[in-house]
Amino acid sequence: MKKLIIAGLAIALSACAATESNDGAATAVVAPESVTLGGMTNEEATKTLFEALIHKNYLATMVSPNRIALQFDDNQFLLQPSINPNGIDRIMMNRFYAVHPKLRGSRELLILIGTLNHKLNFAKFTLRENGAVIQVQGAATFVNTIELEEIRRFMLWTDEGLRQVGLSLPKGSEQLIKPIPVMQQSQSL
Repeated sequence: MKKLIIAGLAIALSACAATESNDGAATAVVAPESVTLGGMTNEEATKTLFEALIHKNYLATMVSPNRIALQFDDNQFLLQPSINPNGIDRIMMNRFYAVHPKLRGSRELLILIGTLNHKLNFAKFTLRENGAVIQVQGAATFVNTIELEEIRRFMLWTDEGLRQVGLSLPKGSEQLIKPIPVMQQSQSL
């Protein structure tokens, strides 16, 4: 009798598994290869870009209606779409570095920022908050639609440029200029 009940359950379960049902079934979301942002407000473009990045498995957080914090390898970027209805659109990509109080307002720091801006073309370096923060800003430009691969490659290019800048600085500079995190992450993961 036990064998008959087990056989009946096995047949019933296999019949249920073979039955296809579309009622309430979740559909898989395919990760986009590109994202169209033209014709949107900056806030709409930010939300659309954020959703595309999440579907592409990036670790991202909306930090304001028009800014996305993004973890990329060991670094964090702040992305900000800037949509121009009559021209070229862009996504501003920012990284921020804290400046040690010993270096703030120093002539050496001003010369360093001026030299970087004069000699390099991958980003613009700006001192903010009375010299307490260095902002590194680049822009990926596009017309209406941008490939997510293009964004990834731009971040790789920026990372490599900043790595080269770091290698050219005097030894010990990493103790005076440190990256500022732009997103909260759980250290327990």
